[in-house]
Amino acid sequence: MKRMLLIPAILLLLAGCGGGSDSVSSLDGVPIAFEKTGEGDVTLVLVHGWCCDKSYWREQVPALADSFTVVTLDLAGHGDSGLARTDYTMPAFGADVAAVVAALDLHNVYLIGHSMGGAVIVEAARLLPDRVIGLIGIDTLQETNSLYTEEQIDGYTQGMQADFSGRMKEMVTGMFPANADTALVRLVSSDMASAPPEVALSAFKNYLLVDMRPSLNQLKAPLWCLNANQYPINFEAWKFYKPGYTAVVMQDVGHFLFLEKPQEFNKELVKLIDRMQNHKRR
Repeated sequence: MKRMLLIPAILLLLAGCGGGSDSVSSLDGVPIAFEKTGEGDVTLVLVHGWCCDKSYWREQVPALADSFTVVTLDLAGHGDSGLARTDYTMPAFGADVAAVVAALDLHNVYLIGHSMGGAVIVEAARLLPDRVIGLIGIDTLQETNSLYTEEQIDGYTQGMQADFSGRMKEMVTGMFPANADTALVRLVSSDMASAPPEVALSAFKNYLLVDMRPSLNQLKAPLWCLNANQYPINFEAWKFYKPGYTAVVMQDVGHFLFLEKPQEFNKELVKLIDRMQNHKRR
């Protein structure tokens, strides 16, 4: 898929500190589950994509936690987080991420977002101007705005409403290359097809219709992407982004590059972060 503040103190109380996921209330009161690993001076906040959850970063957390503080979270309506939200918008998801970052009092943060998570980290960065030093999109942000009309999106959502599980499995399978591991394709497509349809449909429409440019115009952090070679990148469209846009492309992978080739992905991500750190020091 191509697209794909100050938090009141009372909303920042942590719960569930006995093990597993902790949680914090987002701006609208929805509990957001998260996990923190490592103690590095630089923090990587990993934000999953549409109909996924924090477990999708399972190949990244152990590999990164020796050098960084690593935070994963479940956006509202996903994984272990709450469902009491009626409209799953990108700004609301951004507030979920901001609540976790503020609760943990994190600084020197790189927000890393996969697919829909790319739009989410843009919104989160807008709320965390003094904490975020860089944004990293994972197979996302090839464009700055939606390539779909509302009529097209309505057509997609009507099909999902008629057969959510079937359409999801078909859509997700198409996100992998033809030579992908069939067990991984089945695992991801079945998992995403089990998402709550009301959450998935709301987030899907909001994601594909969002125009990120007003929020991008408020940011000061550079944006770099680590993308698959499935979709073209519109570098021309990103020339307006003053903090700077760069994209690195991995070959022979699909939309879930971090699961398809995790070791190669992890090396490329660390190289990209090192480049961003060196660029920042200039």
